[in-house]
Amino acid sequence: MSKKKEAPISKVRIIGIFAHVDAGKTTTSEAILYYTGRIHRAGNIDTGNTQLDWMEQERARGITITSAATACHWRGHRINLIDTPGHIDFTAEVVRSIRVIDGAVMLLCGVGGVEPQTEAVWMHANRENLPRILFVNKLDRLGADFQRVLGEIRERLTPKALPLQLPIGIEDSFRGVVDLLTQQALIWPAGADDPTIEPVPAAMAAEVAAAREALRDTICESDDALLEQCLEGVDPDLETLKAALRQAIISGNVVPVLCGASRNHIAVQPLLDAIVDYLPAPVDMPPILGVLPGDAEEVIERPDDPAAPLCAAAFKIVTDPHVGHLTWVRVFSGHLEAGNAVYNPRADVEERVSRIYRMHANEREQVDHMAASDVVALVGIKSAITGDTLCDPDHPIVLETFAFPTPVIGVALSPGSEDERDKLRQAVRRLCDEDPTLTSHFDVETGELVLSGMGELHLEVIVERLRIEFGVTAASSPPQVSYRETVREVTEVSGTYRKQSGGHGHFAVVDLRIAPLQPGEGVVFESEAPPAEFPTDFVRPTKVGVLDALEKGVIAGYPVTDVQVTLLGGKFHEVDSAAMDFEIAGSMGARAAVRDAHPALLEPIMTVDLNVPEEYLGAVVGDLGRRRGTVQAVRVRGTTRNVVGEVPLAETFGYATDLRSLTQGRGTFTLEFDRYDLVPDSLAEAVIKQRVADGKVGQR
Repeated sequence: MSKKKEAPISKVRIIGIFAHVDAGKTTTSEAILYYTGRIHRAGNIDTGNTQLDWMEQERARGITITSAATACHWRGHRINLIDTPGHIDFTAEVVRSIRVIDGAVMLLCGVGGVEPQTEAVWMHANRENLPRILFVNKLDRLGADFQRVLGEIRERLTPKALPLQLPIGIEDSFRGVVDLLTQQALIWPAGADDPTIEPVPAAMAAEVAAAREALRDTICESDDALLEQCLEGVDPDLETLKAALRQAIISGNVVPVLCGASRNHIAVQPLLDAIVDYLPAPVDMPPILGVLPGDAEEVIERPDDPAAPLCAAAFKIVTDPHVGHLTWVRVFSGHLEAGNAVYNPRADVEERVSRIYRMHANEREQVDHMAASDVVALVGIKSAITGDTLCDPDHPIVLETFAFPTPVIGVALSPGSEDERDKLRQAVRRLCDEDPTLTSHFDVETGELVLSGMGELHLEVIVERLRIEFGVTAASSPPQVSYRETVREVTEVSGTYRKQSGGHGHFAVVDLRIAPLQPGEGVVFESEAPPAEFPTDFVRPTKVGVLDALEKGVIAGYPVTDVQVTLLGGKFHEVDSAAMDFEIAGSMGARAAVRDAHPALLEPIMTVDLNVPEEYLGAVVGDLGRRRGTVQAVRVRGTTRNVVGEVPLAETFGYATDLRSLTQGRGTFTLEFDRYDLVPDSLAEAVIKQRVADGKVGQR
């Protein structure tokens, strides 16, 4: 590899680019690649020739579906860049990307401002204490308003937002920015790649002076030595201010705000300057923390040092048609050469890395080694799943695993022919390995392969991928809600399994208590059975039977959740009792317990965020009420109204079409899973009857 690509670790930036859908994220990424010389012509979403949105579905739909990684260089720094989806259905890509980067560039639309996915990503970034840069894009659009968006940022994201630039002009007159630190105007002539540097426009002089003073004061307040200088009337020089600002950004005391219009290449170069000037190198971040495998109490740290023991996080699994199973990793410490072995503590296996690739979207560049600060893809690691730690076999460590949202919507898939049934199941399994928010199960009673995901768009894309990438044309049912079952009372029951068929018989009795838990607590199994009366060898098979019955569902065939099952005791026979008997008795007892404990259905409740013209607000709110929805807030955005509320997922199918009709095509919305809540009894009864009629509920 060339010397240029081996930038010292202090000159490496590992960043992610995040935004709400349609804020211009991919356009900004393309402009970054263009200015850094990674590509010679910036791609365009409208013409479908973007580098990072390389999938056929991404180019056809004009949205990012999967995260893409690449590397580029700017001012002697290597920037490892991860471009992520903006649509809430693909949140998994955001979650796993945030865990492996050191800094984030978050884009906001100059018209839309702070939107739902912006807030969701912001919360994820807060949990990881990520330094961030905010970039207000699309200031050349009709309705753009930098100051309004800045106010929304301070109100809904952080009061620490600090503008480093002010826009020159707005909407169709937007032509550049004022750099508040240098107090220079950067003007981009129409069609030009590079700006001209001019004095601050006279009409903006007072505004710039006030903003520059506020910027200087905020920077100085973050540094005691600078604060003392300011109090003595000394104005710090530019380099001193920039150094202090960098430390304030890395520590999270300041979040800088920049602005521009990526489509016209306005202010992309200053954004690149800010990335290398203010976002941290791996060595600026605290050492990554993990634990010793099998001992969660022993905390271990790994510094960003190639000489330290190897520690890497697998954050993405991809099935590549040319090289097979690819495991994308961020290397936090150590180094490894192709041909060496790594240890996967979760799977407790050592595997040999056969090849190492640097990725540029779907293109690969083979290299012979990887080291701390690298983001690469590995061939040969068959055991890894998203979130696994790969480490030095002699110095094992386990990093914190990822937490992904629960799939809430499903479709039943049917192969085009009987010959394709196995091919379909294999293809679905490979896609589920790639995507942690995609799950599948085979319903033995109906013979259906049920695929569950985050939303209608998510599942549409997966069905398309089955056809395009795997050559499987599967018929899919209309989307189905992933309900859950729970109980509302405490009850105690006995589950008895008795069978005599000549020779040794089968006998097991288990006494169970089932009780409701708080929402989100899942299923808890405990044993209070006295060992003297109930052999401990029978506790585990009882638990297996209970959990299997609850997973299959009782009243409607949906998984039971938010319950605690306690094994109180039971009976056994010295000769006729075996582990399998207690598994069956546990299953029978669990089903009986749920039926006796006032069971109920739970449904996914979604947060809905709508942007509609003011004249259609009444009709949209009324329609939301008819869907059992509630309105929590209405915000004013110029002539647009932003409505935030809640609505059951079951009432949202086909909503995109209905909203277009209500608003003459001008309304937009997003849905995000919030929680599970009780289904009204009358509706629950109808759901259960339909499930029974469809053969989804059996005497298992």
